[in-house]
Amino acid sequence: MTLSSVSSLILRHHTPLPPPLPPTSNRPPPHHRLLLPPPFARRRAFVCRPLAAAATEDMAVAASPPTLLEHMGQAGAAADLTVLVAHIQSACKRIAALVASPGNAELSRAKAGAGAVAAGRDAPKPLDELSNDIILSSLRSSGKVAVLASEENDLPIWISDDGPYVVVTDPLDGSHNIEVSIPTGTIFGIYDRLVEVDHLPLEERAQLNSLQSGTRLVAAGYVLYSSATILCISFGAGTHAFTLDWSTGEFILTHPSLQIPPRGQIYSVNDARYFDWPEGLRKYIDTIRQGKGQYPKKYSARYVCSLVADFHRTLIYGGVAMNPRDHLRLVYEANPLSFLAEQAGGRGSDGKNRILSIQPVKLHQRLPLFLGSMEDMLELESYGDVQQKVNPGYEV
Repeated sequence: MTLSSVSSLILRHHTPLPPPLPPTSNRPPPHHRLLLPPPFARRRAFVCRPLAAAATEDMAVAASPPTLLEHMGQAGAAADLTVLVAHIQSACKRIAALVASPGNAELSRAKAGAGAVAAGRDAPKPLDELSNDIILSSLRSSGKVAVLASEENDLPIWISDDGPYVVVTDPLDGSHNIEVSIPTGTIFGIYDRLVEVDHLPLEERAQLNSLQSGTRLVAAGYVLYSSATILCISFGAGTHAFTLDWSTGEFILTHPSLQIPPRGQIYSVNDARYFDWPEGLRKYIDTIRQGKGQYPKKYSARYVCSLVADFHRTLIYGGVAMNPRDHLRLVYEANPLSFLAEQAGGRGSDGKNRILSIQPVKLHQRLPLFLGSMEDMLELESYGDVQQKVNPGYEV
């Protein structure tokens, strides 16, 4: 290789960088990724090699899957929404590190003598509260949120008078599983702020904004903290999943346009409650696990007792995940997950009605929840009596 070609190659790899990215993203834009490689990725790019080899590598880099924020840019998402999602993903990276850290088992236990909590809320745990604080701090920093409604707060929190969005969230679902390293997750939904109620008193404004019907969701998602950290999200045009690449700190598109199979072969429910179930639900479960339902194969049971984990598996493999008693919260659990299910071709139901059509009347409102493949869901609902009315108040 001549000296001039070496000089050309060196100059080629030292073109000026674009302006620095905001702190919510540390992944360079596609056409400059070669300049800032991750620790173990493309160090050899700076070695003098034939220009044809360097060009081939550039093409491979340019064709790599987009990050979450790049995906939003390609889809033409609103700038304010992109900023908000950037702050949500930043918060979830911090929570992912928190749940994987030593000492998290102690933080996952309910506080001794924690006192009474509002109806519909679970007893608070330090890890839940830390996760809630992380999300609240990120949303405040975004400048894009008017109201936060969280499982960890009795009432909605008014953040900003001019924030264009409302966020509802369960900051750390399944935290009781941390001690035994079972997957956990964050669930969230995003609504437009109701500008038509801006004239009302602050508390009333916050409440009305938080109790919007699921049909008004702008976006919804969950983050699964497991062997991989996966952010699954929909903006109303399909459901997409992004996996966290720890070497770059970015969520990379790994499951574009997810479609839940029309029918699965797995049901997910706590079978230990079988004798508390109504006749219709018992009959449905007995029928499908014997292979005598509309699908002539025996179903298998898979139950993690972590809502995000059970739903994620159902989204990928199909079938139905359920909690037939009045246990899961409509506003920040059932609505976001049903939105994702529908955008992937599935269904979310309380056993009788479409979840997204139910108007919330209080923040921590509970209801039965059934999520899954469209054919499985319709077969389940055809049994009629599937909602568990007997609720002894289980400790686990």
